[in-house]
Amino acid sequence: MTILSGERSPHGTGSGVLGACLTLAWRALLRIRHQPFQLFDVTLSPIMFTLLFTYLYGGALAGSPRQYLQFLLPGIFVQTLLFLTIYTSVGLNTDLTRGLFDRFRSMPIWQPAPLIGALLGDLLRYAMAATVMVVLGLLLGFRPGGGVVGVLLAFALIATFCMAVSWAWMPLALRLKSPESVMAMGFTFIFPLTFVSNAFVDPATMPGWLQQVVAWNPVTHAVEAARALMHGEPVGSAVATTLLTGAGTVAVFAPLVVLMYRKELPGRA
Repeated sequence: MTILSGERSPHGTGSGVLGACLTLAWRALLRIRHQPFQLFDVTLSPIMFTLLFTYLYGGALAGSPRQYLQFLLPGIFVQTLLFLTIYTSVGLNTDLTRGLFDRFRSMPIWQPAPLIGALLGDLLRYAMAATVMVVLGLLLGFRPGGGVVGVLLAFALIATFCMAVSWAWMPLALRLKSPESVMAMGFTFIFPLTFVSNAFVDPATMPGWLQQVVAWNPVTHAVEAARALMHGEPVGSAVATTLLTGAGTVAVFAPLVVLMYRKELPGRA
């Protein structure tokens, strides 16, 4: 922990940047142990959504729960990982309200390291949630045509996309007063994004105007890409669109977040 204590920290050097980011990523992971509610969204939440949607709507939407599961699980996969992006900002807001950001800014470390460390720490959350969903899906009858490689590629793509989306919630963490406010505001945006998509039903069954909304929703392209990769089907433009959307999100929000982080933060709402 010498990097965080400021002892022999090679400020600005490659080793110093990497060491600070990894140390703060480990710190972000340790937070799960002290905030057990995060484990709910990592483990119990995907189990609950998968079981509810599969057995309540599977027969009506696809003829059988098993058949619907082949369509549903990639959608639940994307939804769950997107929900977890909120916790990056919740953790940052918690640090801010406790005065830890002032301590970080005073250390001879790369200044964005707490932000990057939080994002790296989220990768374990994503991996845990993904493992829970895939194992449960296999037990219920999910059979990915793309095999292990397809599932891993889908995870890599969606994890990358979610890390990009996390930047969009960080301004909330830097402006709002409490972690509860950050969570409430974040889910206000993310719930419509995930449900007004192709995650749970075929958009062809929707009204024409809603189909247009769904077609422009970036979550739709992420789900389409995950579904194609998992089932070994042609991905078309879905993967490229998802990656470009993520890159655009980072390009817009990352400079803004870093600027806000480096400033004193008076007047948070």
